[in-house]
Amino acid sequence: MTTDDRDILEVLQAELDFIEKGGYGRSVRTPWKAKSPLQDSLTCINYAYLEKAHPCSECHLIDLVPGDKRSEQIPCHFIPLNESGGDRRQARVGRQPAQT
Repeated sequence: MTTDDRDILEVLQAELDFIEKGGYGRSVRTPWKAKSPLQDSLTCINYAYLEKAHPCSECHLIDLVPGDKRSEQIPCHFIPLNESGGDRRQARVGRQPAQT
């Protein structure tokens, strides 16, 4: 059950704004570490925690994840991004913002 008290529309608008401003580039502190859309942004309820402080089931985004994928390690990566069901795993980090 979602316990995230943030407004889902505001969360998604902030994510889009982040992407449009060039988010998900390589970190200066950890350039070897690939970035993970949604998980490595303020959208994630566990952002900035060293450990996973909240289960993904508490996040608004869990409502967008297909039921059979909600138990995955990173369920938000299975959110369908288009009508044919393509998800984050098929959209590579490093593409232009319009492509991600």
